[in-house]
Amino acid sequence: MARAGLTPERLTRAGAELADEVGFEQVTVSALARRFDVKVASLYSHLRSSRDLKTRIALLALEELADRAAGALAGRAGKDALAALANVYRDYAREHPGRYAAARFRLDPKTAAASAGVRHAQLTRAVLRGYDLAEPDQTHAVRLLGSVFHGYVTLELGGGFSHSAPDTDETWSRILDALDATLRNWPAPSAS
Repeated sequence: MARAGLTPERLTRAGAELADEVGFEQVTVSALARRFDVKVASLYSHLRSSRDLKTRIALLALEELADRAAGALAGRAGKDALAALANVYRDYAREHPGRYAAARFRLDPKTAAASAGVRHAQLTRAVLRGYDLAEPDQTHAVRLLGSVFHGYVTLELGGGFSHSAPDTDETWSRILDALDATLRNWPAPSAS
């Protein structure tokens, strides 16, 4: 008999909390069953597999991130919007490292197309409107920003900058200045 009160939503939230505590890679249906002190089999009436659980956590994280980004971008443009978006990702990763890792989980194409991941691209493109980039440069810029934000945050969370000066906040600020300058002076395509 399944424990009363267990729902896919409750299990997803508990899985997200577990991810923040032990790491996204360690989240399994078995680990979740231990958290609720139930048999693994009782969770399979709510979840299909550990992959299903991880997909649900990823979708939750993408939704939370998109909601935060939308709120942070309201009324902002240019460098102010760029910094707001960047800081949403960095702050979320610091507060919810497991969920942040979940947001990078590879979703199947159908699920990805219907997820908040699409909102992330739209929000990034909204920031880029302040820089007057046309296609395909806008797509290149979306990829640049995603790479820099995710790369820096991943290295920082992994302790990659913990033993060196200057302070990581100073570096982050300089990176945002450099990105702003790059976006304002986007290079023309090189002749091949």
